Amino acid sequence: MKLVLLSVGRMKSERLCEVFADYLKRVTRFCPVLHETVKESRGKDPDSMREAEGERILRMVSPRDTLVLLDENGKMMTSVNLARWLSNKMESSEGRLCLLVGGAFGVSSRVRERADEMLALSPMTFPHELCLVVLAEQVYRAFSILKGSSYHHD
Repeated sequence: MKLVLLSVGRMKSERLCEVFADYLKRVTRFCPVLHETVKESRGKDPDSMREAEGERILRMVSPRDTLVLLDENGKMMTSVNLARWLSNKMESSEGRLCLLVGGAFGVSSRVRERADEMLALSPMTFPHELCLVVLAEQVYRAFSILKGSSYHHD
């Protein structure tokens, strides 16, 4: 099973990019993981930007993939529960498990409809670069919990 962290726009902060890359490298010890991006739309109309980004997102996701949207209104869980959830998804997904961080104005209604599930990292809103770092860290933590590593402390 492949894990894909899918996001809108590339990371611009060099420091956050380094931290993100470090966590992705750590995750690869447990599971194949990719970071894929779709081009961020430019313009003044958030609706048309969301729609254009949504089309690009949907082209990257196959019908067999499980698409999980990261959204502040999604289901919140502890790191231990995330580990259990991740284990179940990795075992039950037919295709790739795609965790999606949307763009600055969120995602289109078509992407929301396509999403199999929504998760929240927090009820607060974060810049997508920071969200990617937190997501990568939590995925690494989840695998560490599943493997009994000393990384996570209860």
